Amino acid sequence: MPDSSPGSTASTARPSRRTVLAATAGVTSVLAAGGTVHAATGAHRPDDRKLRALISRMTLEEKVGQLFVMRVYGHSATEPDQADVDANLSEIGVRTAAELVAKYRVGGIIYFAWAHNTRDPHQIADLSNGIQKASLGLPRGLPVLISTDQEHGIVARVGEPATLMPGAMNVGAGGSRSDARNLGRIAGRELRALGIRQNYSPVADVNVDPANPVIGVRSFGSDPDAVAGLVAAEVKGYESSGVAATAKHFPGHGDTITDSHEDLPWIHHTREQWEELDAPPFRAAIAAGIDSIMTAHIVVPALDAAEDPATLSHPILTGILREELGYDGVVVTDSLGMEGVRTKYGDDRVPVLALKAGVDQLLNPPSLDVAWNAVLQAVRDGELTEARLDASILRVLRLKARLGLFDDPYVSHAGVDRAVGTRSHLAAADRIAEHGTTLLVNEGGLLPLSRRRTPKVLVVGADPASPSGTTGPPTGVLADALTELGFTATALSTGTAPSAATVAKAVAAARDADAVVVGTYNVTASSNQKTLVEQLLATGKPVVAVAIRNPYDVAHLPGVKAFLASYSWTDVEVRAAARAIAGTVRPRGTLPVPVQRADDPTAVLYPVGHGLTY
Repeated sequence: MPDSSPGSTASTARPSRRTVLAATAGVTSVLAAGGTVHAATGAHRPDDRKLRALISRMTLEEKVGQLFVMRVYGHSATEPDQADVDANLSEIGVRTAAELVAKYRVGGIIYFAWAHNTRDPHQIADLSNGIQKASLGLPRGLPVLISTDQEHGIVARVGEPATLMPGAMNVGAGGSRSDARNLGRIAGRELRALGIRQNYSPVADVNVDPANPVIGVRSFGSDPDAVAGLVAAEVKGYESSGVAATAKHFPGHGDTITDSHEDLPWIHHTREQWEELDAPPFRAAIAAGIDSIMTAHIVVPALDAAEDPATLSHPILTGILREELGYDGVVVTDSLGMEGVRTKYGDDRVPVLALKAGVDQLLNPPSLDVAWNAVLQAVRDGELTEARLDASILRVLRLKARLGLFDDPYVSHAGVDRAVGTRSHLAAADRIAEHGTTLLVNEGGLLPLSRRRTPKVLVVGADPASPSGTTGPPTGVLADALTELGFTATALSTGTAPSAATVAKAVAAARDADAVVVGTYNVTASSNQKTLVEQLLATGKPVVAVAIRNPYDVAHLPGVKAFLASYSWTDVEVRAAARAIAGTVRPRGTLPVPVQRADDPTAVLYPVGHGLTY
């Protein structure tokens, strides 16, 4: 049975106010002296004197724990499945989330779908309550700041029936700050109802390099000022919902062809280029009151001559972020399990160096035991002072106070039902996705397709693994959506690398259709997807291509007479593309990135701002 606190039914999942106060007695007795800490998000600055009093009562071990945000396997804080118990024992040395909190006194926990934390909304709420109950029941127990990566688009940890918004590049194509703010407000409201108070979004990276393998469509676009405006708007949306937004990845991860999950990228911008290209969105986020900023595991020699990863760089995090940009909020590392931060130093040195650089939260180290003990030993050896830890803990506690965690850290099933996946939220997601759907090519007015002239539609193309919590596969979603719109559509998945036999099967099926819609995914000059499209065009049937990830695909498919970009293969974006194909909505998006020619990457085929309609 899912953990809840106390009780286990929907009507009793949320503890009474009396229970909350009893559980937090060790905290509130300190905070209540001379008044309570204000929980109004961003409206009032918490009383540092009261928070420092809390810190003064903490043991060194408890202080070290407050700096860590850790993964944990399982749907329940106390009764996870046996496979998750085994994974926790293997990776963390504890059985459950409750044991994790008790042993290491971690200040935060991050949720992942792959860690089985996010099965369904009621379960997530119960897990959050169980974690809070476990932590607050400890001597000097503090509320836990629960976080996740709910960027929307291709990165989401909480799936249906929660509202899944379009990704950043779709929003960038729509160009509406109102949409970005609304996205943050709705996403924040749903996360807060689940007990998640810190979201690692929005991405503030400016996607300068089309070949960027790790950012790409997770970015709003390539124009620094446009990205800055959308980042600030989304931050304001999250702020209004009582959830901490996190701008990432400082100082800017947009201009690299290296994935920091796999290796250590180098950014060769000059200081002047950094100021012009990378800094504006982070400046805008800070001006908008951003609660937390995530570091990047990248080397920027122009910003740090020692060529340390930014996560471990005092010149970047303290010199630039703190002192030059004037940011005094929480700085959180990107995952310390990523290879980008592990290439130069050992896992025992990384957390210590991150703290010395100016970090406040240490996210998801590969071995918590190694990292936790390394920080503890660094204090005992004098490499780190307790005062340095206290400064970061104060920032973390300020954030917890602003988010209302000291007043009431619990959530309820009723609150989930009122907020998560509501009709109005789902309708807003559809509208935002429609605003970003971009028509790049429409020769001869091929689109919109006519139900009368082309009633039978074949949908083929790539079916990458569906982003978390969406139904997928995209060919099936697209075919179903077109059928609902009055066509007779069938789906045939051809994959990202169709074989000759698969191409032949698709061509044969196309001969029996009136029109073909093909979903493309990261097409290259030598891609078999290009061969598929060319042979479909040779049938003489009308062919509509939809780029379900990067809009750059259009450069490799010059023969296509109708081309749309959805910027992601989530259901909400694919269905919006279907409505544009059917003509029930007019495409209104414009490119937020330039598309270079395939035969001459120095020449622009379609500039920023290009977009057709009908």
